[in-house]
Amino acid sequence: MADVSVRPASADDVADLARIQLDTWRLAYQTVLPAEILQALSVEDVAASWHAAITAPPSLSHHVLVAMEGESRVGFTAFGPDADRQPQDPDPDTTAAISMLLVEPRWGRRGHGSRLLAAVADTARAAGASRLVAWVPVADAVSLQFYRSAGWEADGLRRDLDTGAGSVTELRLHASLAEAEETP
Repeated sequence: MADVSVRPASADDVADLARIQLDTWRLAYQTVLPAEILQALSVEDVAASWHAAITAPPSLSHHVLVAMEGESRVGFTAFGPDADRQPQDPDPDTTAAISMLLVEPRWGRRGHGSRLLAAVADTARAAGASRLVAWVPVADAVSLQFYRSAGWEADGLRRDLDTGAGSVTELRLHASLAEAEETP
């Protein structure tokens, strides 16, 4: 069995995170994001964003985790407090939001996404979160299926993001972090 793990990101991971994001988006998001947006992304700008997120996060509740297979960085996730609270949200003060969860396509179907999602849940729960949310593009059928297969459900909220080159419609999915009660 392969040596697999999830760990907190460090500044040494920045170049690989930028590469994973760009490679994954350019391959998997061709039908999700406008071509102009994908073409305009530069490795330098993306790397600068990840460097800031890792070395100077907005709060101690913001995290970036990296999925590893052997010595290879194969995916990552970023999450923190929900910055897009809605008036009807249950437990808004204990809701964490995943802003990105990506596994490089060539490393897919090996459980890395599930390990990242489990690490988010464990980390968020340990910090007092009771609920997780993630906005997922409607056109990203693979990610929607991934979250749904992990027990996440749509909560009825949709939004349209103006990218400057078109609009992207997203659904908000959510999952409870409450531990299942054991029955005797």
